Amino acid sequence: MSLFALPLTHELRFTHVASGARIAWARSGRLGAPVLLRSAHWMTHVDYDLRSLLWRPLIERLGRQLEVVRYDERGCGLSAADDVPLSLDTAVEEIKSVIDAHGGTRFALLGISGGAAAAVAYAAQHSERVSHLVLLAGFSHGLLHRNPSAQTLAFYEAQLRLIELGWGRNDPGVQAMFTSRFLPGGNAEQVASFNEHQRLSCDGLRAAAIVRANAARDVQALVGKVQAPTLVLHCEGDMVVPLALGHELAASIPGARFEMLRSRNHLPLPQEPAFERLCEVITEFVAQQPP
Repeated sequence: MSLFALPLTHELRFTHVASGARIAWARSGRLGAPVLLRSAHWMTHVDYDLRSLLWRPLIERLGRQLEVVRYDERGCGLSAADDVPLSLDTAVEEIKSVIDAHGGTRFALLGISGGAAAAVAYAAQHSERVSHLVLLAGFSHGLLHRNPSAQTLAFYEAQLRLIELGWGRNDPGVQAMFTSRFLPGGNAEQVASFNEHQRLSCDGLRAAAIVRANAARDVQALVGKVQAPTLVLHCEGDMVVPLALGHELAASIPGARFEMLRSRNHLPLPQEPAFERLCEVITEFVAQQPP
């Protein structure tokens, strides 16, 4: 029997960015309810989401009261690659493309981890389209803008090289290096599911390009321009994006509300009380009418 007994509403569609590259996007949950659009983050695959032990529970839970829209950034999942270097501009272009294809007028934006910067940038530049902004495990500026030490930079470069050479070798040890930091509290099945999600999402060169793009992102000049009501959430023991970066992000956005989640994972896992709290607070926040 499937791990997921009940069917999940899942409408898969495609749109395109200016280069002609295909962007895959999907809508789930209560269609016609307030829309929550998840910006692309590390390793997306909108089809594998339906089998993921991390993402499917979150999509299902939020989808009880919201319409959840997801997409794959170019070169990941079911989206096609192009020759345009990944940047904050390309990330914002993808959000705009999906929003236009959906046809709605106003959206709540969910920026998770590396996708938070793109969500902030879009919200700052298109305030008329964003009803609410939710940022989870996010940061306003990547590693290269945090005055990293020589040792930190050397470790960063070593990780990039490992990704480029080892991602496609069918060696779970490479993905596990990242998974162990994302999900230190995950059980064996969740770790295997996350490893498979990373493997299916893209090849080593694209994975390394995403890491480089995230490290170079900087929206410090834009955070103060966000007008939408903003909720910032961050796990207490996050090893990927330290809690202090979440505090800094919330403090930079006018009127932002911050809530810490009691978890040592990058994102709360379904078996943790923090998972239900995460879903409750997002649903309640997005369902509110903006001022």
